Amino acid sequence: MSRRLWAGLLLAALAAAARAEPLYVIEQLVVSVNSSADASGERIATLKSGDRVEAIERSGEQVHVRLPGGKDGWVRASYLSADEPLRVRLTQRDAELAQLKDQLSGLQQQLHAATTRPSTAAAAPAPAATAAEEPASPAAAMFSSAGEERPARLWPWTLAAALVGLGLGFALGALVLDRHIRRKYGGLRIY
Repeated sequence: MSRRLWAGLLLAALAAAARAEPLYVIEQLVVSVNSSADASGERIATLKSGDRVEAIERSGEQVHVRLPGGKDGWVRASYLSADEPLRVRLTQRDAELAQLKDQLSGLQQQLHAATTRPSTAAAAPAPAATAAEEPASPAAAMFSSAGEERPARLWPWTLAAALVGLGLGFALGALVLDRHIRRKYGGLRIY
């Protein structure tokens, strides 16, 4: 008889564990876990935002949960969410980002090593040619100028245009406001 009782309890525990859904405490909260569903029982534990619990059953606005340490108690349902907290997801994404950065730096080092490796096919180095001896390509001759002009800087003009536009907008707004006040109140009254 004792074996049947233990087997039944074991099956009940396995069934409860199989249907237990993971829930997380919502963001920026510290929640009390009570011993009874009506919140009149004693506080068993406190949960912080992001703590994972397993839901055993629901009763109205309360959820019977199992804590990571094995204790069980009741928590208000509005404090729990099935979604993983943003802080946990952010930490996971940061770890993935760090791993990808490491892979990228390794690949960049491999690329740098491959491009700077000396060629073994050239037996003797070619003599260096001077700039006067090198023939210029037709495209380079067409698009280059003798004086090597500096590129025009657009940011000062853009800044000046923005400031002029801002000033004109301010003046236009003041005129419209003045017209509105004069139309509504017959002028600006200072008491």
